Amino acid sequence: MRREGPGTAGAPGVDTTTPAVSGARETLRTEFEFELPRGYVDESGTVHRRGAMRLATARDELVPLRDVRVRENPAYLSVVLLGRVITRLGTLGDVHDGTVESMFASDLAFLQDFYRQINAEGHTRAAVACPHCEQSFEVELAGSRLGES
Repeated sequence: MRREGPGTAGAPGVDTTTPAVSGARETLRTEFEFELPRGYVDESGTVHRRGAMRLATARDELVPLRDVRVRENPAYLSVVLLGRVITRLGTLGDVHDGTVESMFASDLAFLQDFYRQINAEGHTRAAVACPHCEQSFEVELAGSRLGES
C-alpha cells in the first residue's frame, strides 16, 4: 500500500509502503489498580483500600461541568469526576461521587494525583535518581502506598 504525503511522492530512498498488519493486536491498558493510604470506611465500619480506576474519557470530563454542585463550587469537580472513573473499591457494589465525598482528605489527594498520573502522563511510572549514587531508574506508582518505592 502506497502512502504519499508532502515530500514523499517519488522521493528516492523513501519507503512509502505500510507493512501488512500481522495477527497481533495492540492492546491499551485502560484500568489501573491502586491502594488508598487510609481507606474508605463504609456505613458498617468496613475499610476498603484496594480499588481500580479507568482512564477518563472526554465525556467524563465534560459531564461534571453541568452538575449544579460543580457550578456552585468548582472544587467539587474532582469529587464528581473521580466518582465516574473509579471502577472498583474493596467489596463495594457501586462507587459514586457520594463515596468519594465521604473519603478522608489524604485518600482524596491520593486519588487526584493518581488520576493525573494515568490520564495526563499516560502511565504510572516515574523516572527518579538515587540521591546518594545518582543512578537513574524508574519506579512504579500504581498500587503503591504513599512513602513506598
